[in-house]
Amino acid sequence: MSNNLLSSINSPADLRQLDVNQLPQLAQELRDFIIDVVSVKEGHLGASLGVVELTIALHYVFDTPNDSLIWDVGHQAYGHKILTGRRDQFHTNRQLHGISGFPKRDESEYDAFGVGHSSTSISAALGMAIAANLKGNIEQQHIAVIGDASIASGMAFEGLNHAGVTDANLLVILNDNAIGIDPSVGALKNYLTAVKEGKNPKQNNMIKSLNFDYSGPIDGHNIQAVIEELERLKKVKGPKFLHVITTKGKGLQQAEENQVQYHAPGKFDANTGEIIPKSEANLPPKYQDVFGETILDLAQKNEKIIGITPAMPTGSSLKLMMDALPNRAFDVGIAEQHAVTLAAGMATQGMVVFCNIYSTFLQRAYDQLIHDVALQNLPVIFCLDRAGLVGEDGATHHGIFDLAYLRCIPNMMVFSPINETALQNILYTAQLGLEHPIAIRYPRGRGQNTNWKSPYQKITIGKANCLKEGTKVAVVSNGTIGNNVIQALENLQNPSAFAHFDFPFVKPLDEKLLHTIFSKFETIISIEDGVISGGFGSAILEFAAANNYHSKIQILGVPDVFIEQGTVLELQQYCKIDVLSLEKVFSQYL
Repeated sequence: MSNNLLSSINSPADLRQLDVNQLPQLAQELRDFIIDVVSVKEGHLGASLGVVELTIALHYVFDTPNDSLIWDVGHQAYGHKILTGRRDQFHTNRQLHGISGFPKRDESEYDAFGVGHSSTSISAALGMAIAANLKGNIEQQHIAVIGDASIASGMAFEGLNHAGVTDANLLVILNDNAIGIDPSVGALKNYLTAVKEGKNPKQNNMIKSLNFDYSGPIDGHNIQAVIEELERLKKVKGPKFLHVITTKGKGLQQAEENQVQYHAPGKFDANTGEIIPKSEANLPPKYQDVFGETILDLAQKNEKIIGITPAMPTGSSLKLMMDALPNRAFDVGIAEQHAVTLAAGMATQGMVVFCNIYSTFLQRAYDQLIHDVALQNLPVIFCLDRAGLVGEDGATHHGIFDLAYLRCIPNMMVFSPINETALQNILYTAQLGLEHPIAIRYPRGRGQNTNWKSPYQKITIGKANCLKEGTKVAVVSNGTIGNNVIQALENLQNPSAFAHFDFPFVKPLDEKLLHTIFSKFETIISIEDGVISGGFGSAILEFAAANNYHSKIQILGVPDVFIEQGTVLELQQYCKIDVLSLEKVFSQYL
């Protein structure tokens, strides 16, 4: 191997000094660099490996950052970050005070648009292109790189629909590898497969019919071919569409063969590709698996149960039900709005619908939640996985707004289990029949108990529980963060001054118990794994004001800032809701 090329590239300007014949070597070096770092530091792997040649070609042909390059979602932007001045910081990827795992405007001028949720790139790039035209910058190029799973989302179609009637200098690149996080689904995927296999007649091109200059499909790993096509398209005015075929995980055999597992594989051997096993013996289950196993068990006993997820069958563990009962469990693709209204439609017909959406992604379907579900009081059961602080994915993925944005909706019930057994029991209770829609929120990661399976017990709607008696201070907690309270009080030898109450229902609140608490305790401390503004603590304050109570109230939770990436423990420490911080708060009252 001749001199290492990657070590001399500190910006795309350096890249453009290379001869085109040197680029395959650079591609190999970039792939090796990503594998070396991610194998040790963890992160998203397969998506970035799949676009190495495309990334090099884009920065080689276009004048970034003057030309705007926008990556959809951003799982695939590691190569982009390394080539744009962040090679030496890349080992801090997804860490506290390190670089973000996603493109971020305030991190680099090469990150034209901040992303993290899918299907935003076409609209953003079109907005930039129209603005450039208005400013007279008619030569400036705007490129959106979007995957075949993301382009099936409604917002991507909205962007394509508008772009097709403009003269915007927009290039949409479809990075088609037939997989998002799980394999892509739906009629559009079938259409793209037919195009790739040459089975779709040329005149039957849906992209051309939207007034795009369509070219492709081309091999996204043939760097020479990609560069030639990009050079040609650079001279074409108006909206353009390039269909590029890639292999997710390209260059690492295991990542190519196990694309779901190697989306974000954790630590692995950089040479062999083998994932380094974590000992899972005697560990509590992941909350997603409690959901997955419980809903399958319930669905086998109740034929009205249906499961829906927007493109997260593996991440939500709904895949267990999809494999066992394929006619009653649906992956609808990256389509949160559709998922919610589909669930509403099914609920009108008496079905018991569990709609499993990550908390951060339900934000994308807020109108459907209000207009299609709550307004009609349809008893859809929302299972909000990844609620609270999620860790290394950072600000785009924390599920910290749900308590606040759900609590204000009439008819909505909101429940956060303190442990696996409570989650199992609320899922059981919900399928017995509810009068209102409910959101059940639970965190990413593992629970508390290895021995969580127990006979189902019906939960009383709106009831809170006393976990520990006390005399002076009442700690009221919502959800699994209550376990930090339990641990903190144990570390302080369970002082008799402190009572602890688990309030799983943020709505409806257990007002009867709250009256008792406010009449008995001079200080109330609320704690939640969500934003303080408008959340569980706000509900306690509203209750106190409405009932003219004057106890001191201290609210603990996530402050009014966007929380960056880091481990969950580091982020809890920042928010002062970790065990040690709680001990300090409680000690002030002793």
